[in-house]
Amino acid sequence: MATAAPARGEGSPAAPGTPLEDVASLPSINPNLMIVGVMGASLLQVLDTTIANVAIPHMQSALGATADSVTWVLTSYIIAAAVATPITGWLADRIGARRLFIMSTAGFILASMACGTAVNLTEMVIFRAIQGVAGAFIAPLSQSFMLDATKPSKHPQMMALWGLGVMIGPIAGPVLGGWLTENFNWRFVFYVNLPVGVLALVILLATLPHRPLRKRRFDLAGFGYIALGLASLQLMLDRGQQQDWFASKEIWAYLVMSVSGLWLTAVHFTTAKEPLFERELFQDRNFVVSVIFMLIVGLVMFAVMALLPPLMQRLLGYGVIDTGLALMPRGVGVLISMQLAGLLVRRGLDARILVASGFAIVAVSLWQMIHWSLGVDYNHIWWTGVIQGLGIGFIFIPLQTVAFATLQPRFRTDGSSLLNLTRSIGSSIGISLTTVMLTRSLQTSHADLASHITTGTSSAFDISKMDQYQTVGDAAFAMLDAEINRQAAMIGYLNDFWFMMWICVASIPLVLFMNKPARRRKSPGGEAAPVVLD
Repeated sequence: MATAAPARGEGSPAAPGTPLEDVASLPSINPNLMIVGVMGASLLQVLDTTIANVAIPHMQSALGATADSVTWVLTSYIIAAAVATPITGWLADRIGARRLFIMSTAGFILASMACGTAVNLTEMVIFRAIQGVAGAFIAPLSQSFMLDATKPSKHPQMMALWGLGVMIGPIAGPVLGGWLTENFNWRFVFYVNLPVGVLALVILLATLPHRPLRKRRFDLAGFGYIALGLASLQLMLDRGQQQDWFASKEIWAYLVMSVSGLWLTAVHFTTAKEPLFERELFQDRNFVVSVIFMLIVGLVMFAVMALLPPLMQRLLGYGVIDTGLALMPRGVGVLISMQLAGLLVRRGLDARILVASGFAIVAVSLWQMIHWSLGVDYNHIWWTGVIQGLGIGFIFIPLQTVAFATLQPRFRTDGSSLLNLTRSIGSSIGISLTTVMLTRSLQTSHADLASHITTGTSSAFDISKMDQYQTVGDAAFAMLDAEINRQAAMIGYLNDFWFMMWICVASIPLVLFMNKPARRRKSPGGEAAPVVLD
């Protein structure tokens, strides 16, 4: 069956200054219910990036793994997702976006149940890798379907809803995972996906619209190069701290393979006749700048989310549940600013101003965190989280809106997969970088603080004579060393916050490279030409 003229929304973009039509590319029979199903599937995928972290110690004993080998439970998921994400667009065009989304959601649910029944580490790693592959397709497809099934004038609102799940998931994941592990069993960290996933799957089967098929040749060489580069990069970032980074030959091997793979990807992309991603996608300046911004968002935002739980639990004495409650106000700030940002964008405010303002607000919140100490109280943590959440919301929604505003609908799945991939890579880089800085800072700060502990430091007792008290003296020295470690660790966290604050400040001028999207007009009506559906 031959493909007729492209459907409305699939044609060439309007000429500069021409208002664009305000019609949905792929209307759904029940868009509101579809959004519930899409958000349910998306939330499951985002939660699973962090929900299993707190259950790792319990998995280690149950699966008979070592402290080093059990980390593959997390590594396998991350690497599988990174490798699979780039082919989302090709698969969606080849077998149908609707079919791929439904299969991915079903596969994610089944893999989650398999993870919950794993009896050894090998099974767990395999099932987590399958879960990572299935989850890799959910995030970009959920975003593109929410855009395709709604009018462009409602895109800021849709991205606010989608972004809320993306930002709230990593915050709620450790809390939910800790509660399930403490009150039930670590296996329920995976079983919890079943009821929500099945409900989402039923809704998707009933409401998800069909998208036109496109014939695209699979770029096997390009996929091989990018898979090599991304897998090696993720392995280097994930195992670097355990292997003492470049003191290990293993990390050097990952570095060489990563650089080689990414270099071959770049060369192949510029010379191949039909590359994995169409070159026209990167001719959109707004999209390219948005990809860079999304890398920075992953680097800063998700690194902060990864740093705060250990800071609060190890240094400030918070429990798992209390830590989650203290961090939840960040979600309140995100919720408020995302809705406000969506409203302001719909009212015509330049999204670039909101992005710049968001980075400035996040920088202010990090500046406040720089002034924390071991005596910081709950209220300071609470309000700083609210302010940071406000900034995140002002960044995320306008950025998504600008990225897709001038992008042709046929590029949305590829564009969404690249945005999600760069955010994931940014978070891996940010977490690894801040962890290295924290470790190095702890060592140097410990040495610096210890050098100031002399016989004249305390007027209460003479430290030079503590060894004569034998066991009591040893205990006193151990307590003193523990306090020095706490202070040194706090200094390390503050240095990380300082570093990320300046990244936010330095990112603000990037908005000058973005173009202001054109305003859209109401469609005069008319029917779209028929197309071949999946």
